[in-house]
Amino acid sequence: MHKHARVLVAGAGGYSGLEVVRWLARHPAVELVGLASDRLAGRPVADVLPGAPAALPPFRAEAEALAAEADVALLCTPNEVSARLAPALLARGVKVVDLSGAFRLHDAALYPRWYGFAHPAPTLLAEARWSLPELTGLLPAGTRLVANPGCYVTAVTLAMAPLLESGLVERVGLVADAKSGASGAGRKAEESLLLGELHDNFYAYKVGRHQHTPEIEQALGAAITLVTQLLPLSRGILATCHARAAGAVTTADCQAALSARYAGARFIDVERDPGRVSLRRVVGTNRAALSAHADSERGTVTAFAAIDNLVKGAAGQAIQNLNMMVGLPAETGLEALAAGA
Repeated sequence: MHKHARVLVAGAGGYSGLEVVRWLARHPAVELVGLASDRLAGRPVADVLPGAPAALPPFRAEAEALAAEADVALLCTPNEVSARLAPALLARGVKVVDLSGAFRLHDAALYPRWYGFAHPAPTLLAEARWSLPELTGLLPAGTRLVANPGCYVTAVTLAMAPLLESGLVERVGLVADAKSGASGAGRKAEESLLLGELHDNFYAYKVGRHQHTPEIEQALGAAITLVTQLLPLSRGILATCHARAAGAVTTADCQAALSARYAGARFIDVERDPGRVSLRRVVGTNRAALSAHADSERGTVTAFAAIDNLVKGAAGQAIQNLNMMVGLPAETGLEALAAGA
């Protein structure tokens, strides 16, 4: 297949960055021309990704120095780094898919509270396209900057959006109880992520202050209480979302809304049995497993979603967006990530 894009991956040494490299190394229409990682600079990719093609360039320290060779950059960098790096790359004519939170929120005033910094490029927030492909569809022609959705956001929004759009649930009182593997915290040294702390343990974190809260609210157009918890696992997210039913709503109504919204979506499975929405069915793939249950006696609806936080919640979804940005079908190069039990 003709190579459609020369791609730079910045932050290639982190969990999501390595996942991007793993799949783009075998992408039929992409050439990896630069892998930027301060921590791994000078080392070959095979040192950290056994079996990686020998032709891949080694890790280098400066992402901007590699920009001249790239058409598109995937930023797997921390929020503040992406906020500074994206404008510099765009100025050089390089399109950007940002996997951080730097361009996800439309309102720059939210960044100090939720991300801890004043946004250095607020004018780009209006240009950035927040893109969850199964919900937002094809990217407009000429898109230069894509904000890849957060992992919790992807799970919760996929589960809840069709129910809200169909008027099956109320827009008040929404609650998302979401659990993630430890890789969601990033590849960093932190006491709470040590094996001795996490093994045989399970706890909530960032209660009332998780940065994905305003992004979910922006995506759903409704306020939500998000409670995030850390599982003693390496990867995967299970989100259980609670809502008030809008009238006499049945489980069949909810299942029909999910099935209709995602009809033909390659990476979405709508399950009749919520018990089939499990991490084992999605980890290592770009799939999302969804289900819903209505309790007519109590007037509640519960929606479920399971994804791999590093794939559908990060790298796999970013590759979908990269594909659309360069004029390819969204699933290109992701066929192996569609498989599952």
